[in-house]
Amino acid sequence: MNFRYAALAVMLVLLVGDCQSSAAERPNVLLICVDDLKPTLGCYGDSNAITPHIDALAASGLRLDSAYCNQAVCSPSRNSLMTGLRPQTIGVYDLGTHFRLAAPDVVTVSENFKRHGYHAAGLGKIYHTGHGNKDDARSWSEPSWRSKARQYLDPKNVAAIKPDNKGKRRGPATESAVVDDAAYGDGQTANEAIARLDAFKKQPDQPFFLAVGFVKPHLPFVAPKRYWDLYDPSKLPMPKVTKAPEGAPDYAKTSGGELRNYSDIDNGKIDRATTRHLIHGYYAATSYIDAQIGRVLEELDRLQLSDNTVVVLWGDHGWHLGDHGMWCKHTNYEQAARIPLLIRAPGGVANQSSAAMVETVDLYPTLCQLAGLPFPMEVDGQSFADVVLGKSDQARPYVTHVYPRGGRLGRAIRDPRYRMVQWKLQGQPNDTADIELYDYQTDPLETKNLASSEPEVVAAMLALLDTHPKPKRQWKPKQN
Repeated sequence: MNFRYAALAVMLVLLVGDCQSSAAERPNVLLICVDDLKPTLGCYGDSNAITPHIDALAASGLRLDSAYCNQAVCSPSRNSLMTGLRPQTIGVYDLGTHFRLAAPDVVTVSENFKRHGYHAAGLGKIYHTGHGNKDDARSWSEPSWRSKARQYLDPKNVAAIKPDNKGKRRGPATESAVVDDAAYGDGQTANEAIARLDAFKKQPDQPFFLAVGFVKPHLPFVAPKRYWDLYDPSKLPMPKVTKAPEGAPDYAKTSGGELRNYSDIDNGKIDRATTRHLIHGYYAATSYIDAQIGRVLEELDRLQLSDNTVVVLWGDHGWHLGDHGMWCKHTNYEQAARIPLLIRAPGGVANQSSAAMVETVDLYPTLCQLAGLPFPMEVDGQSFADVVLGKSDQARPYVTHVYPRGGRLGRAIRDPRYRMVQWKLQGQPNDTADIELYDYQTDPLETKNLASSEPEVVAAMLALLDTHPKPKRQWKPKQN
């Protein structure tokens, strides 16, 4: 039996009794999405990161240590979160294509909650909008909300804004301004989330699904100066490996073009001083977002809603911070694919971590099971609710993710020890593929591609890849 159908059948059996409960008895959901957040967090062992509020959330719930996105770029990753479907199932790998063009009948996770009596609201960045893409109105009970705050507040940075190579107007890559938190958009998003929680408290018989999307630490790294002042930049970690993996295909790396679009970053090598400043900015922006998340969670506590609310903190993908000489996301490497994922649920474990391997697509069925809701459709995700509830310490034996590059699709399998990536032009035979293999037990920093020296491992992982459906091509409109 196909593993997706098997998982769905088991899940429906588990849920059938719970589905009869009234909406008022079901837990609320607070889904916190953070753009470009890698596990540079205190709760993930980063002693440099000042993230007390996220750390407190981890202490009150479950920290997933082996969570991975399905594609390391904003729109496809968020599509996977909301639909429970991988990019290769939908056929959308780019920023500009709305997922409903390729999969019009999909029922998103918030839409499913809405169908079962929840008020579903989206604040900030949940779906990727821009590049021709848009929000999904069907996912929400009311129009989604976004801050209209300006990107830059320092006059000299506003004056530095100029068109990038695609005509989009951009300023510097960083800003440290003496302003209040709510002067920037993410502070305003936290304010709106607090207001929505206050309104939900007044409707105790109406369960809610509230998705709150924070933009930082996405570029540009802008944050109030007090968050920059938390750090001594000379003590922040610098990249240990500054070259791409030996023996890897040259096209597998990212050029960091997203960063180079900013007005103060040129196309040459990023020097050590700039590297340190950008790392400082990333940490400062992360601490700024931590403070906004803290404000929202404190309000949830104040309103006495925490005991009946499933809280999820999810990063849409990781970020190369100078490692391998790379910046931004846009690869299949560990720094881009691994994500932070924290879950606190009524009846769930507290102050625990898990090595269980999970993908972003798994959140959809997990939230449904925790709330006692049925599935409206087949999904790629597999529920790990039993891990959240302390009934199991296992989820997937391996995770998968993809990244397209120059007409090739890099399909990756990551198990507890290895990552194998098959790079192949779609439609071409397997023997035309380039292969990457990394052993995280002996080479955790991915310094050398071992594919040629470990043929048995490659063969075993390729066999696993062959059990998955053939990936769809990027959706394109039909030609008349």
